Amino acid sequence: MRNHDAHLEGPDLAALAGLLADGTRASFCLALLDGRAWTATELARHAGVAASTATEHLNLLVDGGLLAQERQGRHRYVRLADPETAQLIETLASMAPRRVNPPRSLPAVNRSRALARARTCYDHLAGALGVAITEAMTDRGLLDWEQGLTLTGDGTDWLAELGIVLSAATRRPPVRSCLDWTERRPHLAGAVGASLCRHAFDSGWITRIGTSRAVALTETGRRALRVHLGLSGETHTPIR
Repeated sequence: MRNHDAHLEGPDLAALAGLLADGTRASFCLALLDGRAWTATELARHAGVAASTATEHLNLLVDGGLLAQERQGRHRYVRLADPETAQLIETLASMAPRRVNPPRSLPAVNRSRALARARTCYDHLAGALGVAITEAMTDRGLLDWEQGLTLTGDGTDWLAELGIVLSAATRRPPVRSCLDWTERRPHLAGAVGASLCRHAFDSGWITRIGTSRAVALTETGRRALRVHLGLSGETHTPIR
């Protein structure tokens, strides 16, 4: 086989990389890690670009398969294509170098700290809170990492005690490891991670901070994490 022919075969990784090589498109993908659908106007405002510029970038991301779109009347909404895309973005973010001159205004610093403490990563929990929950579940034998991440029998029983029953119809893996871009350690994704995040919102354990993907742990959440996982305090450290 000639080298030229080999070069043309296989997935076009360069095309995928090119979609994220632009700062505006990358910022769109990071914003959409909150799991919600955004309009082009909202994303344009977020990135500080003109609406027409945002539309051009969004068309490229949709055509490239990273985003999915839906229309309601005159409004066009976009979201990350699927959980696998969200995991790709989060993993790439964990490998990306830190900015040399990050914003130093007080609001920017507060936003950064809030995201590092606790946030959503598409449909599961990330940040220090997400990592702490994952490690506590491991310490209690609810997760097993010996031969790849698995949910144990005790883990299934624990979920049932919380009222969480996984659907047998889904083809999504029950558990998946997602490398956290701020903690540089894995947090829990997959169907279990999504169900836990949804349960935390529905039970009032966490609440969103403004329109960002940062979340705050409520007093109800602190008590629940103490009871169910032995986590204590704002630092989410295990009770010894």
